[in-house]
Amino acid sequence: MKSFNYKALPINVHFGRGRFKEVKEILKEYQFSSVLIITTAGQAAQGQKLAEQLGHICVGVHAKAIMHVPVAIAEEAIHEVQRLKVDCCLALGGGSTIGLAKAIALKTSIPIVAVPTTYAGSEMTAVYGLTENRVKTTGKDLKVLPKVVIYDPELSLRLPAKISACSGMNAMAHAVEALYAQDKNPIITMMALDAIRALKDALPVIVEDTQNIEAREKATYGAWLAGICLGSVGMAIHHKICHTLGGTYNLPHAEAHAISLAYSVHYNRNADIEAMTQLACALGGTDHQQVGHLIYQLNQKLNIPMALKDIGLPEDGPQTVTRIVCDSPYYNPRAYEYAELEQLMQRAYMGLPPN
Repeated sequence: MKSFNYKALPINVHFGRGRFKEVKEILKEYQFSSVLIITTAGQAAQGQKLAEQLGHICVGVHAKAIMHVPVAIAEEAIHEVQRLKVDCCLALGGGSTIGLAKAIALKTSIPIVAVPTTYAGSEMTAVYGLTENRVKTTGKDLKVLPKVVIYDPELSLRLPAKISACSGMNAMAHAVEALYAQDKNPIITMMALDAIRALKDALPVIVEDTQNIEAREKATYGAWLAGICLGSVGMAIHHKICHTLGGTYNLPHAEAHAISLAYSVHYNRNADIEAMTQLACALGGTDHQQVGHLIYQLNQKLNIPMALKDIGLPEDGPQTVTRIVCDSPYYNPRAYEYAELEQLMQRAYMGLPPN
């Protein structure tokens, strides 16, 4: 076995059906007494209901989180937590909400308690992202790592089938790229493969029956493991592509991940054959050459939008994305080949199978 380094992140995870009802007790356990709930406008009512549940320890609901965390939105939220003298930000929602809480923590060091309602995985990482002038900048800082994460599969019963599927494939992308990360290790590989299997099994069931709590629980478990992967090792070409799609074109985060993943792994199919064979097996195949098509077929099964043009990428987007990705690349096990990558981005734009 090759030598490796594994660093566990200091997060207290509460997992299980009904754990959402324990939020107030958990906050009191950490002696938080001035809690601001962060959420989106679409989840404002749920945030207000939680505020009532928390009573006097909640100082308000800030329902202004949006995709990709624009700097102006972050600055407004930072001003609000300073004005209210907040001692904890409770992030109720998905990646947009948790991303805003992280932007606050980066500036103020105020601790985060995360209550995920999607499968995004950001809650398990010290990674943050901010967007300004159509450029999304990411970084890592332990200040933005949530102190506590509360996973309650019952919260995801509210998610429609399409959002569940795209969010789940977003989570799978974290686990997939962990398999061929520059700093991969056998512990994270084990978690990544278990996450991929759990999501591959659970998501088709959820699409057929959004109220299937066993499948919701399995998907939440898979998303948790995928989040650990995202937080523990570096990502590669797929995440660079998706950060470009989001930062430059403001494409919906989960859908961009879901669509692009098949093309990213197809590009890397021969770069790390051991990892890609493991991935193929986790997806129900046998051959590393299949990986892109296996994910493409899973997306079809989940009724996910198949073309980047259908979620807002303009006609000249493939060329622009390819140029940005190649000009400032992330680590990848395979070198960045402009012509081949642009061809794949064109196929992703059209929703054609990777080849």
